[in-house]
Parts: sequence; structure tokens; C-alpha cells
Amino acid sequence: MNQEIAEYKLQFKIQLSATRRGARLARLLATEELRSWGLSFEAPAHVIAELAANAATHGRVPGRDFRLAVLSDADTLRIEVTDARGDRLPDRHVPGVRDSGHGLVVVDALADRWGTCRGPFPCKTVWAEFDLPMWG
Repeated sequence: MNQEIAEYKLQFKIQLSATRRGARLARLLATEELRSWGLSFEAPAHVIAELAANAATHGRVPGRDFRLAVLSDADTLRIEVTDARGDRLPDRHVPGVRDSGHGLVVVDALADRWGTCRGPFPCKTVWAEFDLPMWG
């Protein structure tokens, strides 16, 4: 068991289809969970929406789902989205006018930090963290 995850007191984990509907459900379900925990959810909801949409669009492998984990302790809210495309890591470049998305620019602007980790094969996880307490 991953020691880092074992330390989080509040945990919400779900596996969803790598579709637009699955990405939308990720945002809706996680927002309700954050609300039930008494945490601010607006900025995290945007980050969840972007990471889940990326998993459904760029991390999609037919027949494979993506996983969302929302984890919290007294100091940190962590969002993890794991998809089946470990061979495709997100690009940190700032999109130009002709590029399609600005999702990771939004994640970078809203989260206190974010990054990626590979594995378990063939997957990758894109994560974002917010320092707590968050603004209200």
C-alpha cells in the first residue's frame, strides 16, 4: 500500500468511463464529496474537470477507464487522475492561439502545485495539490 495515500484521513476514490460523461461525473461527484467535507470546492472542481477531461480525451484507451482520487488531511487537498496512457505525459507549454486547450494552464493557475508520475504500467497519474485551509 502506498504510504503517502495511507496518511490521508479523507478519501474519495472512483473509477469512471474515459468519456465526456465520465469526466463530467468526476467533477459532480467530487464536488459533492468536497462539500460534505466542508472544504472549498470551486477551484478544485475546475482542476478536477480539466484533469478528468484530459484523461477522457488524451489518456483514453478503448475499453479502459480512468480513476479519480480526492484525498485530504489537515494541510493538503490532493487530486489524482490516473489514465491508461502512461506513454503520453502532459505538456507544460503555454498554448498558442491555434492550440486546442488551455487545461493545464488553468490547473497551474489554480493549484498550489501539480505534476505527473508514471505507473503502474501502462498508466500515469496527473496530480494537483491545494494547501489548506483554502480560501472560503
